[in-house]
Amino acid sequence: MTLSSHLQELRKKHQNLSRQVEDAQKSPGIDDLQITALKKEKLKLKEEIERLTHA
Repeated sequence: MTLSSHLQELRKKHQNLSRQVEDAQKSPGIDDLQITALKKEKLKLKEEIERLTHA
């Protein structure tokens, strides 16, 4: 896998997590811990993307 395709995949995952967080925040039945877990995973992806683009 090339760096650009890896970055593209990470960005897709990050975007998907953004949608999941938005949907979860709109849903009254979602636990705050689940939202927090999604946000942490999203942040990890963002940090990985930043690391790879500035390497």
